[in-house]
Amino acid sequence: MVQHGEDPARPLEYYRDYLLLLARLQIDPRLRRKLDPSDVVQETLLKAHDKREQFRGHSDAEMAAWLRRILANQLAEELRKFGRQQRDVALERSLEAAVEQSSAHLEQWLSAEQSGPERLAQRNEQLLLMAEALARLPEEQALVLEMRHLQGRSVSRIAEQLGRSQASVTGLLRRGLKQLREALGCSL
Repeated sequence: MVQHGEDPARPLEYYRDYLLLLARLQIDPRLRRKLDPSDVVQETLLKAHDKREQFRGHSDAEMAAWLRRILANQLAEELRKFGRQQRDVALERSLEAAVEQSSAHLEQWLSAEQSGPERLAQRNEQLLLMAEALARLPEEQALVLEMRHLQGRSVSRIAEQLGRSQASVTGLLRRGLKQLREALGCSL
């Protein structure tokens, strides 16, 4: 916990994998050749660094929420470039809600049974560790885990979208979950 006016305990870089996961969930895979989630996150962190004095939170959870808002705004800005549109407040609100929903799905995946204020700090730490562990998985494993557990897609839908068999997707899910369990030392 940090005091008002002080820098949060963690450097902004600590949130990179978490923001990258959220950005990947919001960018349509067909756009990823033109819009790299890593670039969006880099711009998000640069803007956060430039606006660091505007952060008024007192915890890692508040920092994560502040960074999610900046990410949503950055995503809206980048998507506008493709549509050559003017600022669309509805799009920005929609993206902010989608980023928040993705974060909530991640939190639910981690702690369906954990509740209470004493667990909040632990859950926030787990969110960041989960994002870091997902970032280190092979790309296809991470993608199917994100689609299944964070976007709620069925195995058959994932197989259809990726042009793979259901058995192949199931194998990727199983191997990905095994590696996540090992990395996190838990039973997802």
